[in-house]
Amino acid sequence: MSTITTKDADDSKHQCAACGDSDDGGGSLKACTACNLVKYCNRTCQPPPNEDCPICYLRLPIDLDQNIYQSCCGKILCLGCVYAHSVAAADTEKGKCVFCRTEASSSNEEEIERMKKRVEANDAWAMLNLGSYNQFGMLGLRQDHAKALELFHKSAKLENHHAHLILSLRYHDGVIVEKDTRKAIHHGQLGAMAGNVHARHNLGWDEKVNAGNMDRAYKHRMISANDGYDLSMKAVQEGYKNGLVTKDDYAKTIRAYGNSIDEMKSGDRDRAAAVCLSRAE
Repeated sequence: MSTITTKDADDSKHQCAACGDSDDGGGSLKACTACNLVKYCNRTCQPPPNEDCPICYLRLPIDLDQNIYQSCCGKILCLGCVYAHSVAAADTEKGKCVFCRTEASSSNEEEIERMKKRVEANDAWAMLNLGSYNQFGMLGLRQDHAKALELFHKSAKLENHHAHLILSLRYHDGVIVEKDTRKAIHHGQLGAMAGNVHARHNLGWDEKVNAGNMDRAYKHRMISANDGYDLSMKAVQEGYKNGLVTKDDYAKTIRAYGNSIDEMKSGDRDRAAAVCLSRAE
């Protein structure tokens, strides 16, 4: 059974968790104030704070399926708040945006026009959504992979972490664009540095499978597990069982993971999830 050596553990203490640069033991790296588990070169490397729902002010869920983008105002709302509004609002108000009170789009054409206006306003999430519509031919649009790729890149240039993830996946699997491993890793790294837990988890997989660097692999996964990413938490648990994660790091990760899950919980979100599950069945 492989284990983390003392040298590996000591080396990792002097590496930036985002870019991997070393301070050669000089003490120039700054500890993460949230988890106190990893260190960063500076604020540029440290991921930004997680976004909150502008209605309930709770942290938005990691899973994008549990959130909804509003093309009228550009806000991202948790499904818990949308569900609560649908239950409590008067019939004349149910179809309106919970945040700005604009009536919902009455057609696919109107929704696309709203999204285009948000794109013109340099809304990175609108670019990402419109790119997805072009990729899959949704809401009446024909499939246009070139347009989708263009919108994904525009969104990524505005530092949208999910756009970097999408680009990383597309360059990795060769869908809508020629396969390019270098670009896939590049966008994965940018996505992770911008706070995308899926991208961070994927970097851990790449370090483990392709580079054989188990210490860096589990550092990546501990960071994304700290942020509440379930797949990373399971990977860290497996790493602990196999002697690849220390007992102290495992305990810290479990606490941080639990705290992150609690930050994203609410009664309304649980009820919304239950309704969605019942409809799927």
